[in-house]
Amino acid sequence: MFTNLGQRLNQTIKGLSGRGRLTEENIKDAMREVRIALLEADVALPVVKQFVEDVREQAVGEKVLGSLTPGQALIKIVSDALVKIMGEAYAELDLKTTPPAVILMAGLQGSGKTTTTAKLAKLIKTRLNKKVLVTSADVYRPAAIKQLETLAQQIEVDFFPSEAKQKPVKIVKKAIEHAKKQFVDVVIVDTAGRLHVDDEMMTEIKSIHAASNPIETLFVVDSMTGQDAANTAKAFDEALPLTGVVLTKTDGDAKGGAALSVWGLIGKPIKFIGVGEKIDAFEPFHPDRIASRILDMGDIVSLAEEVERKIDQKKAEKFAKKIKKGKGFDLEDFLDQLEQMGSLGGIGSLLSKLPGAGNLPQAIKGQMNDKSFLKMKAIIQSMTAKERCFPAVIKGSRKRRIAAGSGNEVQDVNRLLKQFTQMQKMMKKMSKKGGMKEMMRQMQGMMPPGGASQMF
Repeated sequence: MFTNLGQRLNQTIKGLSGRGRLTEENIKDAMREVRIALLEADVALPVVKQFVEDVREQAVGEKVLGSLTPGQALIKIVSDALVKIMGEAYAELDLKTTPPAVILMAGLQGSGKTTTTAKLAKLIKTRLNKKVLVTSADVYRPAAIKQLETLAQQIEVDFFPSEAKQKPVKIVKKAIEHAKKQFVDVVIVDTAGRLHVDDEMMTEIKSIHAASNPIETLFVVDSMTGQDAANTAKAFDEALPLTGVVLTKTDGDAKGGAALSVWGLIGKPIKFIGVGEKIDAFEPFHPDRIASRILDMGDIVSLAEEVERKIDQKKAEKFAKKIKKGKGFDLEDFLDQLEQMGSLGGIGSLLSKLPGAGNLPQAIKGQMNDKSFLKMKAIIQSMTAKERCFPAVIKGSRKRRIAAGSGNEVQDVNRLLKQFTQMQKMMKKMSKKGGMKEMMRQMQGMMPPGGASQMF
C-alpha cells in the first residue's frame, strides 16, 4: 500500500532538500506536486485540500525557511500532516464492558467480512489472551456460515452454529446467551453483506445492533475501492453508530486513498488493516507508523513486535550462537531463514517496514517477492541432507536433478547458489569482531537524509 504515493512524496521532498534554502515559491511548486500525487492516489478532495493547507502553512513558517536542514524539517511536517489526516492516534479496540463484549462486523458483499471476523478473533485470542466465540448471522449465504465454522476450527476459537432458515436476530441472541454460560470474553458477529447500501440491509443490521448492543461496530471495507470505501462507510455511519473501520486487501492496494480518506470524511478511526490472505496477516492501524512507511522511514516498532510474536526465540538464539562462533552457514540455515521470513508476512511486508527499502533498485525489488522465495525453498527442499550441509558438492548432474525435482531450471539453481554465497559472506563478516557494527553502518547509508531519528 502507498507505493506510488510514497515514491511521489519522497521525490518531491528530495527535490526540495537539494536546494540551498526553501522559499515560499518553491514550496508552492512542491505543494502542487503533492496535491497531484494525493489525487492520483484516489484520496478524497476535501482531505487533499486540508493536507496541502496544513503542510503549506507549516512549511512557510520561519522554523523551516530559516532551518539549516530544511529538507529534514519538511519531512517532519509532511509526516505530522499524514498522521493528522489518518486520525492522529492509534484507536484501541474497546472491550471494557461486562463480558461478553460484542463486536458487530458490518460491510458490503465481497469486502472480506467473514475472513476478517476470523482474523480479528485470532488477534484477540493470541494478543489479548481472551476467550472468543464467533457466529454468523449471514442467513442468505450458507457458504459464509460454513466458511466461518471452518476458520474457527483452524484458529481454535468457539463457533456458535447457525442455519439459513433462522432469523438473524435470534441467532445473535442465542449466541450471546451461550457465551454467557460458557464464560466467553468476546463474541464477534459476522453479518450479511449486500451489493450496495439499501433500506433492507440497514433495517436488518439495525435490528441486530439493537439486539446485541455491541461495544464495537466495525465497518469492513475493501481498500482497493479507494475513496469510495470512505464514502460507503460514511453512508453506513449515517444509519448505524460505527466505532471504527477495518480496511481489507491493503497488500493489493498500491494507492492507499481509502486509508487517507476515512478519518477526514467520517471521523471514525481505522482500527485494523488486512495485509495478506493468511489468517495472521492482520495488523492494528497506527497512523504514525503508517506515515513512517509512506515516507520510506520504515516501521521498526511493528517489525520488532512481529519478531517477538512470531519468531521461534530458541531457534533464533541457537542460530545466533552458531554464527558468533564462526561455524559455517549452510543451506539448511538458509532455508530456516526463508521460513522465518515467511512467518513475518513475506518479503513484501518485511520490506515495507525496513528504512530506506524504497531506495532499492527496481530490478532488485522485482526479484525480492514471495514467489521467488517459494521457488528458493522448493530448490533447497529438493536437495539431499549432504548437499544442504556441503553446497560445494553441487555440480552439473546434481544441479540438473535438483532443478527437475523442484520444477525449475538449472539457471534457477545457479541463481540460488549465488545468493546463498552472498549470504554466507555476510554471515562470515558478522562472526568477526565489529562485523555487526559495519553491517549496521552500511544499512544506515540506505536510509533517507536525516534517518528515522529525524522523525521524532
